[in-house]
Amino acid sequence: MAAATLSCDALIIGSGQAGNPLATALAKAGRKVVLAEKSLLGGSCINYGCSPVKAMLASAERVRQVATAAEYGINTSAPRPDLRAIVARKDAIVQQMRDGVRHNLTREQSGITVLHGHATFTGKHMIRVALVGGAEQMVKAPLIFINTGTRAAVPDVPGLVESGFLTNVEILDLKELPEHLLILGGGYLGLEFGQMFRRFGSQVTIIENADHLLEREDPDVCAAMQAQLEADGVELVLGAGVRRVSRNAAGEYTLTASTASGERRLRGTHLLVATGRTPNTDDLGLDAAGIETDERGYVQVNERLQTNVRGVYALGDVHPGPQFTHLAYDDYRVLRDALLHGKRRSAKARPLPYVVFTEPQLGRIGLSEQQARHQKIPYHVASMPVRVVGRALQTGHTAGFMKVLVDDRRRIIGAAIFSAQGGEIMSMIQLAMAGRLTCEQLQDTVFAHPTWAEALNNLFAKLVRG
Repeated sequence: MAAATLSCDALIIGSGQAGNPLATALAKAGRKVVLAEKSLLGGSCINYGCSPVKAMLASAERVRQVATAAEYGINTSAPRPDLRAIVARKDAIVQQMRDGVRHNLTREQSGITVLHGHATFTGKHMIRVALVGGAEQMVKAPLIFINTGTRAAVPDVPGLVESGFLTNVEILDLKELPEHLLILGGGYLGLEFGQMFRRFGSQVTIIENADHLLEREDPDVCAAMQAQLEADGVELVLGAGVRRVSRNAAGEYTLTASTASGERRLRGTHLLVATGRTPNTDDLGLDAAGIETDERGYVQVNERLQTNVRGVYALGDVHPGPQFTHLAYDDYRVLRDALLHGKRRSAKARPLPYVVFTEPQLGRIGLSEQQARHQKIPYHVASMPVRVVGRALQTGHTAGFMKVLVDDRRRIIGAAIFSAQGGEIMSMIQLAMAGRLTCEQLQDTVFAHPTWAEALNNLFAKLVRG
C-alpha cells in the first residue's frame, strides 16, 4: 500500500555528481529536498567510472614502472600483477568515497530525505518511487531535477547479446586476468582499459569501426595514440565492421569482422563492449510528464538546463553533449547560481577540458584543428615532440607531443598535450586561456626549472617567431 503523498520543494532523481551537491545546496538554503536513487549512491563516477578506473590505472602504471626499472639502474624482479589485490584496493577506495556520499546525504542534519527506489513520472510534477522492499511513495514537487546518467550502449550486432559481454561495470570486478581481451570500440574508455589490461599481462585487441582511434581528435593525435598502444603490444584492428559475435562451449569468443583486407575472425577469452553510452531515460515515464527527448533518448534542455516542462531540469550525462564528470558538476553550479543567487550562466558556453588517462596522458582543451577549420576560425599552430623537453629526458617519459592553437590575436584557442602529466599541463593552458594571455606573454613567463611547464616557453616561442 502506498504511503501518503510526500510534498517537497525539490525532488532530485539520481545521486550523481550534479544531483548530490545540488541536494546539499538546496537543503542548506532551507528547501525541503527529496533525493531518489534506485542503485548506488554516488553515481557512475564514484561507483563504476572515474574513481575505480583511475585507481586500477594507477596499478597498471606501477606495473610499468617496475617492468622498466632496469632502465633507471634499478635491479628488480619482473612484476607479477595480482588482479584480486588490485580490485580489492579499488574497492576500498570506492567504498570510502561511497561512504562519504552516504554520510553527507543521510546524516540527520542534512535536511535531505533519501528514497532508495526507482522513480517514474506520473504527471508533470508528480513522481512514483517504487521503494526497495516493495512499497511505493508518491512525491510531489514544483522543482524536479533529472540526474539519472547513462549506461553502456549495446550495438546491434547479431549474436552479441546471446553471447554475453562485459561493460565498464563488470570488467572492474574481474578477479582473474583475461588471457585475451577483445575490446569493441576505440574511444576513451576502450583505450584506457586496453592499455591497463595489456600492462597487467593480458593479450589485448581493440576493434574499431572507424579507420582511426578517437574519432573526435586530429589525425596527428590519433596517430600518436595508435603508435603508443602498438608499442605497448596492443593489437589494433581499425576500419572493422563487426558482423557477428559467437561464443563456444569453452567460453571463447569469435568476432567476425569485415575489413579493408577482407573478412577477419578475431578470437578471445573476454569481450568488453565500449561503443558509447545510452541515457537512462527509457523507464522514467517521461511521456506522462510530456518531457521531450531527442532521437537517442537524451532529455532536451536549453542553456539553463530547463526541459520543455516548467520547473523540470536535466543535469549531467542524461542531456545531450559531452559526458564528463566535471561538466556534470558544473551543471550543478549553473543551477545553484540561478536558483539560489539569481545569477544566469549558460551551460552551453563553457570550456571543455578533458583527459584520456592512458600513459602518456592526452590533455585537451578548446578547439582542435578540425573544429577550427569547420568553424572557419583562422588559426596558427605550433607543436613539438616531447623528447626535446628536458624533464622528459630526465624522467624517461619521452613519448608524445605538445600542440597549441592561437587565433590572429595570438590568444590560445586550443591545445592537445599528449605527454606525461598531460592533464596537468593542459590545465595550466586552460588557466592562461581564462586569463586571455597571449603567446608573447607566455613565452616570457618564468617557469621553475626543470619542470614540464617549462616546455611551454619553447612551444609558445614558435608562435611568436611565426
